[in-house]
Amino acid sequence: MPQHVTVVDYDPKWPAKYEMERDAISAILAGNCLSLYHIGSTSVPGLAAKPIIDIMAVVRSLKEVDALSGKFEELGYECLGEFGMAGRRYFRKGGDERTHQIHVFQVDDWPNIARHLAFRDYMRTHEEERREYGTLKKSLAKAFPYDIEGYCEGKEAFVREREARALALYDGSWDRLFLAARKVQGERRISSFVEAGSIAAALLTSMGNIYVGVCIDTSCSLGMCAERNAIANMLTNGESQILKLVAIMPDGRPGMPCGACREGLMQLSPTAGDIEILSSYEPKETVRLKTLIPE
Repeated sequence: MPQHVTVVDYDPKWPAKYEMERDAISAILAGNCLSLYHIGSTSVPGLAAKPIIDIMAVVRSLKEVDALSGKFEELGYECLGEFGMAGRRYFRKGGDERTHQIHVFQVDDWPNIARHLAFRDYMRTHEEERREYGTLKKSLAKAFPYDIEGYCEGKEAFVREREARALALYDGSWDRLFLAARKVQGERRISSFVEAGSIAAALLTSMGNIYVGVCIDTSCSLGMCAERNAIANMLTNGESQILKLVAIMPDGRPGMPCGACREGLMQLSPTAGDIEILSSYEPKETVRLKTLIPE
């Protein structure tokens, strides 16, 4: 039986459904997973949508994902490979009355990652176009109730045009920094005296470059915070002006630099107090370095 196309008004329960599935997916992907995102229309408050939870996973390795097909099948998913999009791994759940879709990309595939996040963020912040898109989808669902291809073709022009606008406006710097730090994060046992990698940092310079570093913990006083490691990387490459900084704690959440790192950052330049530091990833909450330093 062909897929039934139905579009309904926004349901405030959708974010909770995403969170429940996110936890199950995270458990399967484990250390290969760098980040999970609620994308698609159900991630946009106020937007009418097919009641299907779209989830994007960003991973270190697609090969590791391919080896987990059985685990996803146990969770109720069909594993469909790239399914028409090079570099993606696509999983769907619910059969003809689909309930969830997972789109997995390797962390290096920034164009595809950015495209999904940009469109989502654009629709969240543009009310008139959100309303127009919802109206279009409802009319197409009535016209093509059992023709998913006809439904998708009907909204293709709208999506492509808005996606181009979204990408033109999208500032993906926090997403790039977060993923850059997560990519290098991971505990390393160097020797019986040295461990590294449980905390990672990434910074963005005024020249638009990203430098990363991980913490180095030693049994003597020669250790180094991840932030200072990233700063050393930047200085080695001839730069010193930082615009933005992310430090990722062992639990995968952003954290604040220690006192020594704050002082070191402040001494880099007269304008260092304006460096933005990510305090919460999903809502993109930030603080300025100068607010973390006593008078």
